[in-house]
Amino acid sequence: MNIKSPKKLIEVALPLDKINVAAAREKSIRHGHPSTLHLWWARRPLAAARAVIFAQMVNDPGYQAGDGFKYGMNKEKAAIERERLFKIIEDLVLWENTTNEEVLDRARAEIWRSWRETCELNKNHPEAAELFNPEKLPAFHDPFAGGGALPLEAQRLGLEAYASDLNPVAVTINKAMIEIPPKFSGRAPVGPRLKDDNQGALHEGWKGAMGLAEDVRRYGAWMRDEAFKRIGHLYPKIEVTEAMAAERPDLKPLVGQKLTVIAWLWARTVKSPNPAFSHVDVPIASTFVLSSKTGKEAYVEPVVEGDSYRFTVKVGTPPEGANNGTKVSRGAFRCIFSEAPIKYEYVDDEANIGRMGARLMAIVAEGIRGRVYLPPTSDHENIARKATPEWRPETPCRGTFASNAQGRIYGFKVFGDYFTLRQLVALTTFSSLVIEAITKAHDDALAAGVPDDGKGIDEGGTGATAYAQAVGVYLAFLIDQQSNQSSMICGWNNINQQMIVTFSRQAISMVWDFSECNVFSTSTGSISNLLERQVKGISSLSHGSVVGFSAQHDATEQHETSGKVVSTDPPYYNNIAYADLSDFFYVWMRRSLRSIFPDLFATLSVPKAEELVATPYRHGGKEQAEAFFLDGMTRAMHNLAEQAHPAFPVTIYYAFKQAETKGEAGTSSTGWETFLEAVLKAGFAITGTWPIQTESANKLKAKTNALASSIVLVCRKRSPDALSVSRREFLRELNASLPIALDEMTRGGVNSPVAPVDLSQAIIGPGMAIFSQYSAVLEADGTPMRVKTALQLINRFFAEDDFDHDTQFCLHWFEQQGWATGMYGEADVLARAKGTSVGGLIEAGVVESGGGNLRLLKWGELPQQWSPETDTRTPIWEALHHLIRALNQDGESAAGHLLTRMPEKAEPIRALAYRLYTLCERKGWSEEARAYNELVTAWTGIEKAATETGHGTQMSLLS
Repeated sequence: MNIKSPKKLIEVALPLDKINVAAAREKSIRHGHPSTLHLWWARRPLAAARAVIFAQMVNDPGYQAGDGFKYGMNKEKAAIERERLFKIIEDLVLWENTTNEEVLDRARAEIWRSWRETCELNKNHPEAAELFNPEKLPAFHDPFAGGGALPLEAQRLGLEAYASDLNPVAVTINKAMIEIPPKFSGRAPVGPRLKDDNQGALHEGWKGAMGLAEDVRRYGAWMRDEAFKRIGHLYPKIEVTEAMAAERPDLKPLVGQKLTVIAWLWARTVKSPNPAFSHVDVPIASTFVLSSKTGKEAYVEPVVEGDSYRFTVKVGTPPEGANNGTKVSRGAFRCIFSEAPIKYEYVDDEANIGRMGARLMAIVAEGIRGRVYLPPTSDHENIARKATPEWRPETPCRGTFASNAQGRIYGFKVFGDYFTLRQLVALTTFSSLVIEAITKAHDDALAAGVPDDGKGIDEGGTGATAYAQAVGVYLAFLIDQQSNQSSMICGWNNINQQMIVTFSRQAISMVWDFSECNVFSTSTGSISNLLERQVKGISSLSHGSVVGFSAQHDATEQHETSGKVVSTDPPYYNNIAYADLSDFFYVWMRRSLRSIFPDLFATLSVPKAEELVATPYRHGGKEQAEAFFLDGMTRAMHNLAEQAHPAFPVTIYYAFKQAETKGEAGTSSTGWETFLEAVLKAGFAITGTWPIQTESANKLKAKTNALASSIVLVCRKRSPDALSVSRREFLRELNASLPIALDEMTRGGVNSPVAPVDLSQAIIGPGMAIFSQYSAVLEADGTPMRVKTALQLINRFFAEDDFDHDTQFCLHWFEQQGWATGMYGEADVLARAKGTSVGGLIEAGVVESGGGNLRLLKWGELPQQWSPETDTRTPIWEALHHLIRALNQDGESAAGHLLTRMPEKAEPIRALAYRLYTLCERKGWSEEARAYNELVTAWTGIEKAATETGHGTQMSLLS
């Protein structure tokens, strides 16, 4: 007997615009976000995760028939009901509602309602008792749990959450996100109240994880104070002297004051390659600018004195060249004595034999009204050099520089090499204090009356021992966060005058002039600053008792998925080497937590051989890496197809660069194609694709061909008796279905319109739904069609729009020439072929011709007083660019007013904007693409403005 599974909302419709706005906004939120607990790369926005899981579990209200059952409503009622569900999602994705129990309860109620309807439909199924218990929701599983966003949001929606990952750092993060908080929900803190602290009175009742968060705050503060007693002498204040003020009059009010240091700024050094100065360590700095903020400019100036030099700090506009430091090109620095070039290869050789050093350039201190930049002192430099760490991580780190195409490692051979002596002392001191804090928390818990069952947290304990260990997990995370702020890879942002963390991107990139923060200040990079952020993050976690579990499993072999709802975010082909990067944190986490999780931290480094990332250096080359990824991902996806609860689709996030390669057929991505192939080979059919925005709008504007979206694949297990069809039959189905789907996406039907930047991904859904329902699509020679070929056939539907003859000319001329000038003769030939003439195009006002040349007019060159009512020849091309002119020069209201005067052109204008965006994206014309993307993005506002200023009879044509 087959499972009777109504279509889920995510298989039919989503309020994409609202989800994308919320997801993009979340990228800028730090305080109170769970991501502040511990860094993880490429996290999915919580808003998107929450919306996807909700829509994955809720039945679509539309009429459905099949397999002997009927479910749903007629079209009109379904539309009304869908809007109600959309409103729940729109409330659900707002950041302010992340822990709003009233909003969450409404979502949970809908999930329960749909679940009981599904159970009722399947009450006679042989496995009803096992699979369809109306009194218990199915559990959730993410086999690639990573940073834990998806399991956390499933738990928030009322599902028992299971998270698994091969990476022990990810497993521990998930324990902290979903497993630990429910165990100790509602408990009051046990640690001694901090002096002069009223925080305890703010949380009477200590609901959810607030008591746990408060104990992390108390023991974190204790660790900071205890560490200062032990190593505070390594972090001295800086006294402003008369000598400093003699060179800098702005320092006179501060003479005699001892200021707290925020950071010490260093330049790396190597011996000069010039034999005359080979005994001198010369600086290699990418910039001498300390602050470029208007009115607060400051810079370093090296002063050469014979065969030695010193750094001095000046205020005011930096001289020419200061912004480049000693850098002269992408491949070299210069010797400040002889101007001899210092190539990267030379620096690498010197570093690898231990001859790369560092010289203090400047000191950043806390002044009366902001940052103060002071010259280096010998005392401060000597104190830093005399630090003596008791331990350093000796785990090899070569893999973290795998992205360096030249293979240069600059002496970073083990993870201990990433840190200064003082940074190692601080991190090892704090790491040791985590273990002491666990003992202290255990004793305090007993004193507070918490019973001890003798079990640790890894054994399922909930008593004093387990609670103390739970506090220790978050304190260990604090040390990891401190390591991200305390390495020789940290830079200094001279624009906003703050530290740049080690992982400012998803890699470890060489930094020439680095900043060393004062861990005992209250500013950027300090332990106090990080502790405050972390406590807010813990407080935002589970407020209920829904349990969660996190375990280490290989996704290709795990059985945790059985009978569970699945949403997952697998590795992205070769984008991020998670295992290599996470070793940076693992070495510190292992030192603090190995006694608590002995099995999880049994190895010296993170497991790498089984990680599903196509890393060439691990597998002997690019082809072998791709084969490894395809085989492993196919097995992992097969696990999901076979084990996931049959009543629900599986949702899979995937992100990729839109234009990894370019060719006649348009853009393509090896990773995307390989991943899709794995999904289909595993036995899945794709029933939908949704582009969920994961970057903020300003990043999209800056680079149109950026990683704009995560594509959420909606998958069902393919029917075991699926047929194979010919290429001709497949094309016939595409021809019948995709124009309708494309029109629905660009107009906005049950969903909001899809923006041009996301259209190429969104159209994959209906196209691959056709392709993936068959066991195979056979080419003329009988071989199965490749995924790459299917994607090319799907994408060609962007070129099927039908426009007037003048617009057809403009389209093809633009594709060949862009806005550049071309030869009149070639234009004449093309115009005739398109059924128009150059004279007619000039009359239409879309081209300029003279001197045997011709070019298209840009939107900024079009006349502001243009009137569509009096223009006797208005191609869609002209109407579109006038609308862009109005939008850019005068805003949405002006564009809306213009649209009311040519309502019959509304839909062709929008279709042409999509078409031109796709063309520009394929050619890499980011600036040109921006105008078309912005027009369609603003279309709803333009239509609203048009409705407010236009006439109902006219605007009805736009609906």
